[in-house]
Amino acid sequence: MSVTVLVGTQWGDEGKGKIIDVLTENADIVARYQGGNNAGHTVEIGDDKHILHLIPSGILRDRVICVIGNGVVIDPAVLLDEIKNLEKNNIKVKNRLFISETAHVILPYHKLLDKLEEGSKGSKKIGTTGRGIGPCYVDKYARKGIRMADLVCPDILKNKVKNRVSEINEVLVAKYSEHKLDAAAIAAEYTKYGEMLKDMVKPVHIILNKAISEGKRILCEGAQGTLLDVDHGTYPYVTSSSATAGGACTGTGIGPSNIKNIVGVMKAYITRVGEGPFPTELDKHMGEVIRKKGGEFGATTGRPRRCGWFDAVIGKYAVMLNSIDKIAFTKLDVLDDLDEIRICTAYKYNGKTIKEFPPVLEVLEKCEPVYETFRGWKTETSGCAKFGELPEQARKYVKKLAELVGSRAWIVSVGPKRSQTFYAE
Repeated sequence: MSVTVLVGTQWGDEGKGKIIDVLTENADIVARYQGGNNAGHTVEIGDDKHILHLIPSGILRDRVICVIGNGVVIDPAVLLDEIKNLEKNNIKVKNRLFISETAHVILPYHKLLDKLEEGSKGSKKIGTTGRGIGPCYVDKYARKGIRMADLVCPDILKNKVKNRVSEINEVLVAKYSEHKLDAAAIAAEYTKYGEMLKDMVKPVHIILNKAISEGKRILCEGAQGTLLDVDHGTYPYVTSSSATAGGACTGTGIGPSNIKNIVGVMKAYITRVGEGPFPTELDKHMGEVIRKKGGEFGATTGRPRRCGWFDAVIGKYAVMLNSIDKIAFTKLDVLDDLDEIRICTAYKYNGKTIKEFPPVLEVLEKCEPVYETFRGWKTETSGCAKFGELPEQARKYVKKLAELVGSRAWIVSVGPKRSQTFYAE
């Protein structure tokens, strides 16, 4: 039996989709445990590029079973479109994808509220994707949510939508001067989605635990990253779910003692999308150089990502929170042309040097990075097939990053394709 959790260690966009795809070569089941279609995992296989938002990246391996856990919030229309696109590319989904009956459903009013609430914040906006993720999680914790089990039962769905829309309409009219929503039309549309998805809706927690008892290999796939975790991230500039490794248990129904390996994905530099403090953010020119070379635009929204030097303070924090025992470093090739590379090893705050990450916004906003400068390798790495083929300075850089964050380098990626990945050990 083997359960591995793969988690992002920065502000998301670390390249988890690609690493998951590599690891699924030795997995029987891949389980997505949190987030929604506000995340996008990009995987390139040969000349084909696949962008997945809800379906685990393991779907690209013919023999792998994929599950969407109860911790995920699901937009049925997006999921069905994703299934359609995969099948159009001759990737079989039927009997390979199962959805937790207790996962919550994103409805039209969630997306509408997301956009209205974000728009009303002005300069204090969070930078959400507008996909309805936050409002759906709000309903979940307010115990007003609609779950996949409801979606596939027309009468239950109709009554729950009617009751919730009645409450939402009061807010839309009184607070935003918006038109009322039509509960019957929403119920009718989502009943059709439920009909199309009903054969996939299963007790996923039972499927996973049965697989564990049978000695199957399970890979738990997270979305976003540690600094976007609702509890441990740069609050309030965070996502609405538990993006750290602990979310794998609550988001799938797998007990913690079953998890044997935790892999952290770290980009060889760092990026973030949306608002919020970013200590190592690069100036406009250098940021644009990295953005263009690394293709740093959101897979879900297309928004340009803010780019910065690698932050070892953040990396050490993520290793601690997630109990990461090995690291996959991605996008090393993006740094190939640089004469020198900086690594943030500490912060200056109120005249003092601090080496522990402060998750309190008001403190982090005033932190200045303390850098160690590293000589670049000035050699293309995208054609390297082994760790030993990397330029000496590139190997030293990877080892230095692992040393600073307190873990070990396990995988290195030097390009977007499946073939541009190798083990560092």
